[in-house]
Amino acid sequence: MDYKLHVRFELQDRSFLNIVKRDITKLAESFGFSETETGKLNILVAEMASNLIKHTPKGGEILVKPIGGEERITGIEILSLDTGPGMTDPKRMMEDGISTYGSKGEGLGAIKRIADEFDLYSRRDSGTVLLARLFKKGYKPKASQRSRFDLNAVKVAKPGETFCGDGWSMVQQPETCRILIVDGLGHGENAHLAASAAVTSFQKQSYTSPASQLREVHQDLLRTRGGVMNIATIDLKNNTLTYCGIGNISGRILATEGSRNIISYNGIVGHNLPNTINDHQLPWNNTNILILHSDGLKTRWDLNKHPDLLSHDTSLIAAVLYKECNRKTDDTLVLVARTRP
Repeated sequence: MDYKLHVRFELQDRSFLNIVKRDITKLAESFGFSETETGKLNILVAEMASNLIKHTPKGGEILVKPIGGEERITGIEILSLDTGPGMTDPKRMMEDGISTYGSKGEGLGAIKRIADEFDLYSRRDSGTVLLARLFKKGYKPKASQRSRFDLNAVKVAKPGETFCGDGWSMVQQPETCRILIVDGLGHGENAHLAASAAVTSFQKQSYTSPASQLREVHQDLLRTRGGVMNIATIDLKNNTLTYCGIGNISGRILATEGSRNIISYNGIVGHNLPNTINDHQLPWNNTNILILHSDGLKTRWDLNKHPDLLSHDTSLIAAVLYKECNRKTDDTLVLVARTRP
């Protein structure tokens, strides 16, 4: 599983286009993409960037991250976010020859044809988010290989920073999935080191309750800046979600009967853990969606104005929340989790 940072590229006007294409090409080459694969990526980025410049008066942004684990990068994920007028009929706009801008109308169709995985969400007067993934030859995932746990995240460093102090991790077993989300105090390299230490501590632990895992992480973070975090376990055998949080990691569980806020104890893991912390348990089924995020995202987000968003890719859901609600004054991490039948 990949927990990597999204690299952010701003497109304020057309003069940024060649710079963005060049820098994303360098990223792909550093990931080991072939010349042919990089050529496809160039076309995809050019089409995305062209759409951003046309439809976003204040400038849009592109988020890029590698796909794959630490040992092998298998692909690249690209998210294009604009705050333009949006589309009333996104499916029709993907047909070649259809355009709201007076162009040839081939951009969205070209992106969809080139990408190995593609998704789009647009709402009138709210802008558009495009998701495209390209995989190296032989590494495109097969539907039969999909896990029952569908998790993705958008993780972006504070503007101007190289390091991100937010982090997340996941440990899967056939019927259970343990999730960590952490926000190292502050931002920059020291916050990143604290978050990385939390991830390392979490990954080495055997399965115990979230509260017990938090106590172990606390001991491993005593020599770091510390951080706030939440550990959650989705158990498909018992149909439960069990979690325990310390500090201002926020989130909700969205269910057909309504949403429930994630609650946390006061404190800082690695500094002052409360003497008593307990797990919280809620029922879980395949219609539920868990959203967790750091305080780089405003807490008063509302998905009621996006009634069909939750049927989309979990990365795209996270990207819409990031686009509309990130504070732009801190690192931002938005994680979206659901399960498949």
